Amino acid sequence: MKFSFLMPHAMRLKALTQPWESAVTGPDQAEMARCAEQLGFDLIAVPEHFIVPNSHVELTGPHYFHSTVAQAFLAGATRHIPINSCVTLLPLQHPVVLAKALATADWMSGGRIMVSFGVGWDPEEFALLGVSFRERGQMADEYLAAILELWSSDSPSFSGKYVSFDEVSFEPKPVQQPHPPIWIGGDADAPLRRAARFASGWIPFLTQPEDIPARIDYIKSQPTFDGRPFEVCYGLGTSLIGEGHVVLDDPTQRPGMRAPEIIDKLGHFSELGVTVSSVPIPAVTGVEAYLDYARWVIEEIKPHVP
Repeated sequence: MKFSFLMPHAMRLKALTQPWESAVTGPDQAEMARCAEQLGFDLIAVPEHFIVPNSHVELTGPHYFHSTVAQAFLAGATRHIPINSCVTLLPLQHPVVLAKALATADWMSGGRIMVSFGVGWDPEEFALLGVSFRERGQMADEYLAAILELWSSDSPSFSGKYVSFDEVSFEPKPVQQPHPPIWIGGDADAPLRRAARFASGWIPFLTQPEDIPARIDYIKSQPTFDGRPFEVCYGLGTSLIGEGHVVLDDPTQRPGMRAPEIIDKLGHFSELGVTVSSVPIPAVTGVEAYLDYARWVIEEIKPHVP
């Protein structure tokens, strides 16, 4: 199983964030990314929201990055580790601008940018940005197709309801070919069909672990799925977050579990088809203590999880 490094203070989600994280700075995160790379973590992932209505701040928290900007910063601070998002809110960004940002980051990092696209869950955020919440799925499908056209074609041309271009040039192309890895976040049938069409990975949020195998089967049964290698990312601690970021209690996924419990739970995830996971940030005292814990995860947990 691959291990994603959870970056402290990438958000302040009530269900998972520890109080000490709020003191972590950007320079701290750069150093932590370098340490994660040296320790042998497989990737770092960055969450995203653009604006959080006050009605959601208690559960969601106010602190989020523009994922692509943060990815580029972390890629610049490291040398080898892939940098993903979790998730980039696709319908809220113009696809030409987003394609350029991701291609730029991939080119400048030597081909280490991944992207996980989601369609968002908060209608208030969409309303504040003047984007139709109802049409976000249709927009995502069209935007993804347009982004891939820009990344892959020497003479990009696209005609759609939401975006069109022709007789244009687009460089730099991403270093990774045919394009940077794309994962899809979400749990309904529509994002799973999107994953089958466009992606090499899936991030469930509200799907219960025991339901993951059936959902993987659904993805792979779609006529657009061509048998490509496919990752499934489900973090230890995901079941502590409910719809609308409500806090749930799951004693089998709480931060700070002992090594045998973590190994057993991640081994079970692996049996269900999960290929990428993470261990929740525990109640430690600060950056150095967390890096010690991260080393413990790599040395004492990772070798024992298939």
